[in-house]
Amino acid sequence: MWDPGTYLAFADHRSRPFFDLLNRVPADAPRRVADLGCGPGNLTATLARRWPSAVVEALDSSAEMVQAARERGLAAEVGDVGEWTPRQDTDVVVSNAVLQWVPGHESLLARWVGQLPAGAWLAFQVPGNFGAPSHREIRALAAAGRWNLESVVLREDDAVLDPAGYADLLADLGCEVDAWETTYLHRLTGADAVLEWVTGTALRPIRANLDDDEWGDFRTELAARLRAAYPPRPDGTTWFPYRRVFAVARVP
Repeated sequence: MWDPGTYLAFADHRSRPFFDLLNRVPADAPRRVADLGCGPGNLTATLARRWPSAVVEALDSSAEMVQAARERGLAAEVGDVGEWTPRQDTDVVVSNAVLQWVPGHESLLARWVGQLPAGAWLAFQVPGNFGAPSHREIRALAAAGRWNLESVVLREDDAVLDPAGYADLLADLGCEVDAWETTYLHRLTGADAVLEWVTGTALRPIRANLDDDEWGDFRTELAARLRAAYPPRPDGTTWFPYRRVFAVARVP
C-alpha cells in the first residue's frame, strides 16, 4: 500500500527530477498528456498548467494515490501501467519514477513507441540507485533470516538500464533520443531521515509482509545501519546522494 502522506514528506526533493525531465520536452500544444504513475497528483497538476488545452490523463496502481489525486481535482484512474495503451491523440507520455517497478519494461517502451502517433514525446525517469548503501542494507537485512521475507522481491542493480541502454533501445526504434543521468545530493532533515525516505518507497514490499511488531524491529535495525552508511552532519542534517536516469524520445 502506498501512503501519500509518507511519500509527500520529501515532495520538494522528489519533484525536482520531474521538472528536470519535463524541461527537455519541447511539445507545444499536445492534444492529450498521459501521466503514468501519477501518485498523489501534485506533479500531474503542473502538466495541466503547462498545457492548458490538453486533456490530462492520470493513472496509478494505488487506490490511495488515485484518491489523493482526485482530491486535487484530477480525473485520475486506478490502472496497471503495464496494461496501459495510448489513445490516438496522445502526444506526450510522462512516467516519473515508475518503470523500475515493472520487470522487462524495455518491451513496454517498445510497444508504446509503436502505438503512439508520429511526433509524440515519451519522457521518463527512473531511480538508478539500487546499488547504493541504502538499498544494499535493505537487501542484506531482509536476507538475514530474522523475518519471513523469502517471498519478497527486492529490486537489484539491473532493475533499470543506464542512459546508454535506454538511448540504444529507443534509437533502434527510430526515435530521436536525449538520455542522461544526474546524481542529486539531497540534504535531508530530521532523525533517521534516510530511513524515512526509503519507508515511502523501497520498503513498501517489506512493510506489506510484516506485522506491526516485526515492522518496528526491522525499522530499528535498519535505522542503525543507515546511520552508519549516511552519518548525520553536526547540524543534524544528512547528505543523501541519489542517482536518477532520464530519457526523452520523440516517436518517428
